[in-house]
Order: sequence, then C-alpha cells, then structure tokens
Amino acid sequence: MSVPTQVTVDKATEQTLSGLSQGDIDLLEAGLQAREQWQQSTGLDPRSYSLVKIAALVALDAPPASYLWQVGNALDAGCTPRELIGVLHAIAPQVGGPRIVAAAPELMVALGLALPDEDDE
Repeated sequence: MSVPTQVTVDKATEQTLSGLSQGDIDLLEAGLQAREQWQQSTGLDPRSYSLVKIAALVALDAPPASYLWQVGNALDAGCTPRELIGVLHAIAPQVGGPRIVAAAPELMVALGLALPDEDDE
C-alpha cells in the first residue's frame, strides 16, 4: 500500500469542506438550489427525476451515502418505497443482478430498515 501524497489545500476549500461537514445551512441551501435548477432543466417532474437519479446510483455502484441523500429526495418528491423496488426491476436487465443485489441493502438503510442478520439466511 502506498502512502498518500500530501497535498496543499487552499483555505477556501478547507472552509467549504469544514462547513459541509458541520451542516452549514448556507452551503447546503446552495446545493439544494442547484439541484432544483438541474431538475427543472431536465423537463422531468420531481418524482421522475428522483427515480432516475436512484437508477443512476445503482448503475454506477455508488457509495452508500449517495443513497441516503437521493432516497430522501425521492420520498420528499412523493415516491413510495415500492416505486424504488420498481426502479430495481426496471434496470435489472441493463445493470445486472450483482448491482441490484448490492443496491438492495443501501436502499434498506436509506429507508431506515434493519439489514437482515447473516444468521437469518
């Protein structure tokens, strides 16, 4: 394993990351405004936009934190947990079974569900 390279981080970047990590309302609000502008530019309604974003996360094998944000947005837009399953069914032929299986626990966590114990299997 190699040792990470020490990089120089400018003060503005450091302050932005620090603010985000502490839930700085102004930074988060700017992100929400940008999301709304992106959604409007697609011509999709908020529900469809949210479901498409979740499909992209599955296709990309995105990190767990991404699901928390996008599932929350989808629920806020009026999507149901059942529709999230519909997304998995719809994209399974394109992304393959392993990506669907990997996404299922991420969706469970994002929905506040407990993961099954390995002993239960």
